[in-house]
Amino acid sequence: MTEPFHPYQKLAAVLLPHAVQHDDGAHDAAHLQRVWKNAYAIQQVEGGDSEILAAAVLLHDCVAVEKDAPQRALASWLAAEKASRLLAKHGWAQDRIAAVAHAIESHSYSGGIKPESVEAKILQDADRLDSIGFVGVARCFYTAGRMGSALYEASDATGQTRPLDDKKFALDHFYTKLLKLAGSFQTATGTRMAQERDTRLRQFLDNFRAEI
Repeated sequence: MTEPFHPYQKLAAVLLPHAVQHDDGAHDAAHLQRVWKNAYAIQQVEGGDSEILAAAVLLHDCVAVEKDAPQRALASWLAAEKASRLLAKHGWAQDRIAAVAHAIESHSYSGGIKPESVEAKILQDADRLDSIGFVGVARCFYTAGRMGSALYEASDATGQTRPLDDKKFALDHFYTKLLKLAGSFQTATGTRMAQERDTRLRQFLDNFRAEI
């Protein structure tokens, strides 16, 4: 089994202590490992600078902002600022720091910044892959539990006659975000991977709705 963050284990050893400084199990070290696995697989086909990508993956969630917090849209910008200061302390060149910062700033769904570089596109794809499929389902319900949300609205689970509210109901998050993600990928490789996970996501949702 390949070691986590291969072949950048040394970089990970330096950056990880600064990358996970919160108790959010949806954005923990295991999440970073999965995102790197996705990112490295995409990079092997799509190209780009793998070291810049590795640093961006490791630090993309280094500032924690809860999903229901007013500053949520600023989370990626705050993480990019922190990452830039940290990499400068470790002697990274300014142009490479800027490349990492752009990738981090543009990875976020809520931030709404368009990724311009190959590395930024790959990070966004790799991070979004972890939001769909079976892992994405688990993360969705875990996060809903952290926010005190209910599983679904009992009288209208799929939001046919009411406004969707994914802060109150976990199932609503499928309709407000998760089911839309597969159509927003930036790379051809990421898009292919996303289609597989989107199929699993929809299979879960079909079975969940059947049970309720």
